[in-house]
Amino acid sequence: MRKNSILSLIGALLLLSACSPRDFLTRRLAADLISSTDPFKSPQQYVLQTGIVSNKDYVSPEYVVLQHHGWISATTVACSPGLAPPPCWDILLTPSGVDTVRNLVSAEQAVRPSFAIPVARREFVGITGISRQGNVADVDFTWKWIPLNEIGAALYSNDLHYKSTVGFRDYDDGWRIVQTTPHPGQTLDDALKNAEPTQ
Repeated sequence: MRKNSILSLIGALLLLSACSPRDFLTRRLAADLISSTDPFKSPQQYVLQTGIVSNKDYVSPEYVVLQHHGWISATTVACSPGLAPPPCWDILLTPSGVDTVRNLVSAEQAVRPSFAIPVARREFVGITGISRQGNVADVDFTWKWIPLNEIGAALYSNDLHYKSTVGFRDYDDGWRIVQTTPHPGQTLDDALKNAEPTQ
């Protein structure tokens, strides 16, 4: 009897040792896989367009914030062909805007009519649920923005949390995030684009 118990225990240990940590979709594995993706490692870029822009672009929330902080100014100008609706605006960086942007982009970029500013990065907060069905799963998680500079702090609140759902699939080497959009689930990029604020 004791011999059978020992053999069963050894068999169970051998079976467990044949499994990889990626064979079981735990909250920890899902969190590690999500937080190590490019959207969570790469900073969010904001493209600032100076020069002549349409009214639609000028009244966007980002430009309103930049104007409110005194980083840009604008004057009305005639719209060039292809720009609509009127009026159009000639956007310039103010002296305060130049000082703010100077440390964030290279001098070569700053003279261009549009340039990308790294403003924030995503921070993973936690897994809120996992729904498995066979070899696929939907993982619900929350995340937030972490501003990287003064412009990022003006454009992105770090108090607001977002909820997203991403698809996972169990492959021969373990669980991975879905890179295409099979049913069910969605890609991580789609999940972050479709994120909903939770606070």
